Amino acid sequence: MSNTGGTVSIVSWRPDHAAAWRSLNEDWLRAGGYALEAKDQLVLSDPQGVILDRGGHIFIAERDGAPIGCCSVMIMADGGFEVGKMAVTGSARGLNLGWRLLEACEAVARAAGASRLYLETNAAQTHAIALYRRFGFVDLPAQPTPYARCNVWMEKPL
Repeated sequence: MSNTGGTVSIVSWRPDHAAAWRSLNEDWLRAGGYALEAKDQLVLSDPQGVILDRGGHIFIAERDGAPIGCCSVMIMADGGFEVGKMAVTGSARGLNLGWRLLEACEAVARAAGASRLYLETNAAQTHAIALYRRFGFVDLPAQPTPYARCNVWMEKPL
């Protein structure tokens, strides 16, 4: 399948995105060989209650109206915003969607007066980590995390 053609846009979460939100994230977790952990289940099962109702945001990348990527930001206790659940379908890689999703997350965080963007990932996610570094994220020492798969912590001061 070609990754060219069609109109690609980054839109805010709508309830009709629920199935795509779950499948996009479950797909990348399974592809990476990761277990679906308790926190994953919570965030994927109730994005309205866990993310949106708590002041966070979810962005969906769409091509001609079909979801092909996603990312969320959640408000942290320290006033920062945690970037999470970034996924892009294989057929849409190379369209700069990761960068565009991060831009949307940063815009929301800046508008809210956040001091930083924060994320947790796994060292095996080399393409994602390279994107985060290009976007201005720097490595942090180990932080408390609910995820067994997490072994890389990063932030971007705003």
